[in-house]
Amino acid sequence: MTKRILTAFILSLITLFAVIYYPLCGIMVTSLTLIALYEFFYMVEKKGVRLFKPFGLLVGAFIPVTIYFSLPIKEGWQFLFIVIGLFFLFSVELTKKERPQPVLSISATVFGILYIAWCFSFVIRVRQLPEGALLTGFLLAVTKSSDIGAFFWGKKFGKTPLIKRVSPQKSREGAISGFSTSFIIGVIFTFFITTIGFWAKILIIIILALVSQLGDLFESLIKRDCQVKDSGKILPGMGGVLDVIDSLIFTAPTFYLYLTIMQ
Repeated sequence: MTKRILTAFILSLITLFAVIYYPLCGIMVTSLTLIALYEFFYMVEKKGVRLFKPFGLLVGAFIPVTIYFSLPIKEGWQFLFIVIGLFFLFSVELTKKERPQPVLSISATVFGILYIAWCFSFVIRVRQLPEGALLTGFLLAVTKSSDIGAFFWGKKFGKTPLIKRVSPQKSREGAISGFSTSFIIGVIFTFFITTIGFWAKILIIIILALVSQLGDLFESLIKRDCQVKDSGKILPGMGGVLDVIDSLIFTAPTFYLYLTIMQ
């Protein structure tokens, strides 16, 4: 627990500076994306699936970098890059004399890119919006307070398993506590944001509080399938980077789409 708290404190300080200082935000999101993507590939490979790791990591880094620099890559070009990438992967498969499960290899590689690199890069998109620093801080506060509330209150009062086959340690009491903590922190944060109406803020707090727990459960499902406890060991007391950003992977695109489409 001491290691976990110390690691969380250091991460919180770095995150605070990254939210305020835009260049550091781009560096941090890209770095975390690469590490989390590597952890995902490592977990999947434990199932005996051979992946295109160099290709996946290269494309995984390309996505947040292009978003950070706001490169004018329109939808047509994005579609072209996707098609070229798929042709490249299939061409590599054709050159292999023996490579089991080619469809699974390609599918898992592409899924990892979309699941981690594409979804998590929405943090940069949120940061680029008007009041981007406050909105990013709001996103992080609501999302991570759900994780913190669920962990500490669930550890103390949790008795009823939430979804036992996915994560035996997660409880309904922890889920309710996580939602409540997220809602309270979100309401406090609303006083600092002026670009969103009051009821719109209340609605997005509820949505993010629910979606963040879905993101955490989905990563638990992946780890369960790959038969690993943590995605990695790079963060003392907390596991891997994917263990930390799993909920943000779901809430970042949800928040950005809510701001840009629903408003």
